[in-house]
Amino acid sequence: MSFSPYLNFNGNAKEAMELYKKAFDAKEQDIMLYKDMPPNEDYPVTDENRDLVMHGELKIKDTWFMFSDAPGMKTEFGNGLTLMYASKDLEELKKAFSVLREGGKVESDLGETFLSKAYGYLVDKFGVSWQFNLNDE
Repeated sequence: MSFSPYLNFNGNAKEAMELYKKAFDAKEQDIMLYKDMPPNEDYPVTDENRDLVMHGELKIKDTWFMFSDAPGMKTEFGNGLTLMYASKDLEELKKAFSVLREGGKVESDLGETFLSKAYGYLVDKFGVSWQFNLNDE
């Protein structure tokens, strides 16, 4: 069994996927736009949604992340859920943190704490909360 985060965005899922590909050297598996769907009168393709992501997939390390834009639905990320990125590679952590901090808000800069030799917490420019932790044991 496995779990995969499925993140819904407000028209900027492609941009989020590009940022996460850069931050984590992720591999894009698939991206389907609304204009690629077969015709369905319950879900019409319009000029506003045709180039939005209906379903996208990125493999970040060993985890599949799913992405979608949600036209007509206001999506908000909150503080009730954070994505944890743990790595044994400090340089990998630093790179991802540096990329995701651009345009976001750093709550705790990446550095040594009583819990870890490298821990950080930020909210990226899309409102997604991330924790970073050096797994050195």
